[in-house]
Amino acid sequence: MARGVLNVAGMTASRIALVTGANQGLGRALAEGLAARMNEDDLVLLTGRNRQRVGAAAHEVGRLPGTRAHVEGRVLDVTDTDAIARLAGELQARHGGVDVVVSNAVARLLPEESQAERADEFIDVSNTATHAVLRAFGPVLRPGGRLLVVASSLGTLGHLDTRLHHLFDGASLDQVEYAVESWRSAVHSRTAQEAGWPLWLNVPSKVAQVAAVRAVAAERRARDLADGTLIAAVCPGMVDTATSRPWFSDHSRAQTPARAAEAVLDLVFAEPVDPALYGELVRFGKVLPWRDGTPPVEQDRMLIP
Repeated sequence: MARGVLNVAGMTASRIALVTGANQGLGRALAEGLAARMNEDDLVLLTGRNRQRVGAAAHEVGRLPGTRAHVEGRVLDVTDTDAIARLAGELQARHGGVDVVVSNAVARLLPEESQAERADEFIDVSNTATHAVLRAFGPVLRPGGRLLVVASSLGTLGHLDTRLHHLFDGASLDQVEYAVESWRSAVHSRTAQEAGWPLWLNVPSKVAQVAAVRAVAAERRARDLADGTLIAAVCPGMVDTATSRPWFSDHSRAQTPARAAEAVLDLVFAEPVDPALYGELVRFGKVLPWRDGTPPVEQDRMLIP
C-alpha cells in the first residue's frame, strides 16, 4: 500500500484503516501494528462490540511509544450487518473511502460447548459478517487499498468432504451465502453429518470465508490489479490465544499475537501487489492452494454435537 497522502476525486485525504474484533488478541496486535507503521495524519479505527473494552484498547494503543497514527475506538457489532453498511457509508462520506480493512472478528468456541447450540453465533460472526464486510467495504475501498479476511489453513477446499466441494468451488458470493445458510439449517435439523458436513464448525466456516473472498476477487481482479489494490484471505498461522488454545494439543509452534500480526502487516504494506496473491489464501507471504487439505480428525474426538 502506497505510503503518504492520497488524492481521491480531487479530495486530499490521509489513509484510513479499520480492524474488526480488535480489542484483544490478533485484532489488537494488528491495530497496534497499523498504528505504528502508518503516518501521523493517518487514522486507525479499532472496532469491537463492547464499548468499554474498545475504548480502553484504543486509549492504550494510542499511548504506545511506537504509535504514529491516530487511533480511534469505534463500537461495531459485526453481527449487525446494517451497522457494517452504515460505517462503510460514513467512511465514504467523511473520507472518500477506506484504505485498509482487516476482517478479523471471531466468536470463541470451546470443545465442551455444543456445536449445534453455538452454531448461529459462530456463523453470524465468522461468515455472515464476512459477507457483509466484503459487500459494504469492497465498493468504498480506495485505489491501492487492502481488504483482508483473517481465516486459517483450514480454509482450503480439501478440508471438506468431496460431496460439498461444488458448493464453494467457483461459487459467487450469493452462492457462498446460500451454502452457508444451507449448512446452518442442516446443523439445526441434525442432518449435517449425514450430508457430509464436519462436526467441527470451524472447518466449513473457514472454507466459506475463503470462498467468499475468492468470489469477490474474481469479479474485481482486473481493475484491482491495475490500480494496486489487494483483496485476499490470510492465514496468520497458529496463534496462542484463548480462542485457539483449547483446540490443539501441540502449541510448540504457536505465535504470540504480535508475532502473528507481522506477516499480515507485511502483506498490507507490500509494494507492488503480487498478482499471484490476489484473491488467494495467503500464509507468510505464500499461497495455500485452494484445493489442498484433508478433513481434520483430531478435533472430532473433542467435540459435543
